[in-house]
Amino acid sequence: MPAPLFDPGAFRLTPEEASLTAQAQEFGEAVLAPRAARWDREASFPTENYRDMQANGLLGIGIPKDDGGLGAGFRAYCLTAAELGRFCGATALTWNMHVCSTLWSGPLTEDLEMPEAVRAGHRRRRRLHYDRILQDGAIYSQPFSEGGAAAAGGTAFGTTARRVPGGYRVSGRKIFASLAGHADFYGILCTEVRDEDARLSRRDTLYLAIPREAEGVSVEGEWDPLGMRGTVSRTLVFRDVFVEEDAALMPPGLYFQAASRWPHMFMTLSPTYMGIAQAAYDFTIAYLRGEQPGTPPVKRRMYPTKQIAVAEMRIMLEQTKALWFQAITEAGPDPSREQVQRAWAAQHTVMENAAAIAAKAVRTCGGQAMLKSLPLERLYRDARCGSLMLPWTAELCVDRLGRDCLYEKGETD
Repeated sequence: MPAPLFDPGAFRLTPEEASLTAQAQEFGEAVLAPRAARWDREASFPTENYRDMQANGLLGIGIPKDDGGLGAGFRAYCLTAAELGRFCGATALTWNMHVCSTLWSGPLTEDLEMPEAVRAGHRRRRRLHYDRILQDGAIYSQPFSEGGAAAAGGTAFGTTARRVPGGYRVSGRKIFASLAGHADFYGILCTEVRDEDARLSRRDTLYLAIPREAEGVSVEGEWDPLGMRGTVSRTLVFRDVFVEEDAALMPPGLYFQAASRWPHMFMTLSPTYMGIAQAAYDFTIAYLRGEQPGTPPVKRRMYPTKQIAVAEMRIMLEQTKALWFQAITEAGPDPSREQVQRAWAAQHTVMENAAAIAAKAVRTCGGQAMLKSLPLERLYRDARCGSLMLPWTAELCVDRLGRDCLYEKGETD
């Protein structure tokens, strides 16, 4: 088994973090890695992996212990997800969508302000969702994108919800909707329509879990992308779909507070790519030492050009790990300006450096390493997708970071 991505002693992990990451590494190597090529080749959803994650408790990693889950905090989840990302990027990335429904509705909401009666109602409702996950193995998703600026936080979501007796009527569409057709519940961010003539507002964002089998829900289009093929991110369409009030994963309006006060919540896509960066480096070491399964035992490590390339990869990997670890350690409510800037910098660094490390691995290992029978070719393609991931794409991170560094709050030119 390879060394942990983040050594528990060197990074001063808590006993819980060390245990969870060790479990993830063992599970990833034994279960996820042997299946990963299949999901990629077929562009099929890793259903079998999710059945196994229900059995070992990982579906409930973000559910509080009082509610029967593993009770992992933000950093513990990120470190665990990074270990899974080393072995199957598509599984780790879709698992993130599922886990966020529990992290956001669980420990994150405990840091936010709401009247006690509202909090009590929220805890009752989220327990309904948690029981589905823990008892029935229900899978949740979290589609963001709509083809506009909403997923990046620039405008209100175009998917809308109208109050009706007993719940809401939801209409709209989500593109690049990971787990489409496979999640049991779609955690939809949508805008409550309060007045037909009023402009939609981000303050009125609702977070609702829509059952896959609800009348008016459909999955459209094909899924044949460059990488992350096992996420099956087809288009979701909602045509006047009714959901009960208990479908709420957050009380009305709380998502807006969360997005403003808990910005690190948008970093949860990055662990998968942190794991992919490590996996590309690990492959290079094994390949050059003649120890990569599926290849002849030919050593290529004695060439200076190979040694220099590996050194450059290791430097980039260590820089990425250090910055990312610091950022996820700082995650919490009401971060400082510097902490938010560091989060943007970390997100950009992970997404860009994962692709750069994978590309250097390809060039360093050479042509045979690009065979589809070996994992590097898949790692390379999966790594290319990270910089495009909303809500914090690499471009958006640079844009926000540059502006925030140069302007104090309220300043204009």
